[in-house]
Amino acid sequence: MKRRGVALKLFVVTSVLILLVFTILLLAQGLFFERFYRMSKINVLEKSMNKFARQYKEAQSSERQVSRLLGVFMNEHDTSTDILNSRFERTSTHPYYLELEAGSKTITIQISKEGMTVDQIPQKIQIGETLVVDGIFMNEDDTIMHPVVIQQTDTVLKEGLVRVRGKVTDLMLPERRSYNPLYQDALVDDVLLDWNSQMEQWQSRLRSGSVLQLDWQDKWSGIPYTVLIRLLSEGNEENSYLFVMTSMQPVGEAVGILKQYVVYLAPLMVLLAIVLSLIYSRIVSRPLVLLSRSAASLAKLDFTEQSAIDSKDEFGELSRSMVALSRNLDASMKELTHANAMLQEDVEEKRRSEQLRKELIANISHELKTPLGIVKGFAEGLQDGVASDKSERYLALIVNETDRMNALIMDMLELSKFEAKAIQLQPRSLALASLIQRVSDAFSQQLEMKQLQLRINADKEEEEELLVRADPRRLEQVILNFMSNAIRHADVNSAITIGIQRTAPGKITTVIENIGPPIPEEDISRVWDHFYRAERSRDRKSGGTGLGLAITKHILELHGSEYGVENTKQGVAFSFTLDENGGTTYD
Repeated sequence: MKRRGVALKLFVVTSVLILLVFTILLLAQGLFFERFYRMSKINVLEKSMNKFARQYKEAQSSERQVSRLLGVFMNEHDTSTDILNSRFERTSTHPYYLELEAGSKTITIQISKEGMTVDQIPQKIQIGETLVVDGIFMNEDDTIMHPVVIQQTDTVLKEGLVRVRGKVTDLMLPERRSYNPLYQDALVDDVLLDWNSQMEQWQSRLRSGSVLQLDWQDKWSGIPYTVLIRLLSEGNEENSYLFVMTSMQPVGEAVGILKQYVVYLAPLMVLLAIVLSLIYSRIVSRPLVLLSRSAASLAKLDFTEQSAIDSKDEFGELSRSMVALSRNLDASMKELTHANAMLQEDVEEKRRSEQLRKELIANISHELKTPLGIVKGFAEGLQDGVASDKSERYLALIVNETDRMNALIMDMLELSKFEAKAIQLQPRSLALASLIQRVSDAFSQQLEMKQLQLRINADKEEEEELLVRADPRRLEQVILNFMSNAIRHADVNSAITIGIQRTAPGKITTVIENIGPPIPEEDISRVWDHFYRAERSRDRKSGGTGLGLAITKHILELHGSEYGVENTKQGVAFSFTLDENGGTTYD
């Protein structure tokens, strides 16, 4: 029922709109087409007359060039055109002509506007073609002829005429003009005769540069014409004017035929509008019905019903969106089920986090309890006067344990600042190899004690050290932690290798590797945790507070570094990256 309602509404609305547009179009053609055609044609003629006036000023010294300009203008616009003098009389211009080369003479055949029709002129005359012209010479030199017969073959010469045979060297003939243009050109005299008494009152308007527009009708044929006159040149004694006359008969005939055409066209258009509206309504309503069914299935959480509309328009896009919506909802339901399963894992993770927290408290307690016990024991011994000869050693041990607790407390304070995001870096450009060398020099005693060798391998670019952008103080802290860790767990009489190289554009990677026991695979992910030690027995002889790598992790993350640890064939390698930076180096 809904489908029929939509289709019916679309059918009615589309039919009404098509018929309305068709009616408006027909009314506009009947009422305004003739006026629009007239205005457009006159506007084009006025622009062309202005262009002709500019060309005329350059060519007015040559009668041949002026005649040719007139011929081109008349052929392009299908008009009768003449140049008038100051008395509004036609000048002796002959826009249509033939120029023949007959022996040593060049003879100009002037096509008169009277006494000859276009049918009497052979069609498609070309330069180089031979013509036979019978006529009368109009000058003493026998170089200008008024033609009577123009032909391409010889015929009997009529009495009183002169025959000329020659090759065409130049020509200007009527082209693309209405039937019998020479008759229309001859009507110029009739127009001027009818308006002879009104010409003087028009002179002031013409001298101001305005184009004079007048209407005239041929009494014999009844054809309406529009006449345009404008000033061509202005002199002390003589003014010249451009006279253009164009027929308005074609538009009148077109409008009349159009009105008759509408009578026969209207029923066909009504039938066509009904058929097109019916087809259109079915095309539009069909995808709407399919989309409606698909939406109803989605409302019931049934994701199996999917509308398949493959068009590339909005309906197809909507169909694809609904299919995507159906798939996404189906996927979301599956993800929800999966999320329920993951919830148990999250609970387990929370339990593990709680266990880590308890371990952290236990570690802190252990780290503080042991040195406190030692300090208390030695202090009580000194208080009781036991082994007075060892008092200096006891005091040294007390100071050593106090320093250890102080270091632990300072590391915990710093770690808390990192975890609270209270540390701000002060990065600048620095030479990484130089910094590593300077930090390594501080471990010379430890290296000698374990008979370790230190090797620093750094890439060189034009003998200059690689520069990175980092906080020098924090980066030094990172290297100190890595170096201390590497020395502490290195085998005696082995080597520690530090590699510095560019591994990607703009990235410098540093690798610190020792030779010693590997980290258990199950503990690889825990080396960055608080109080992590590789020794399960918590042997305090190895030194360290157990917070160095946790602090190092925060410093590297603030630098946006990619860091990691892995077991090698001989030991353990820690690595981190820094952004490369050019510019001034700060040591």
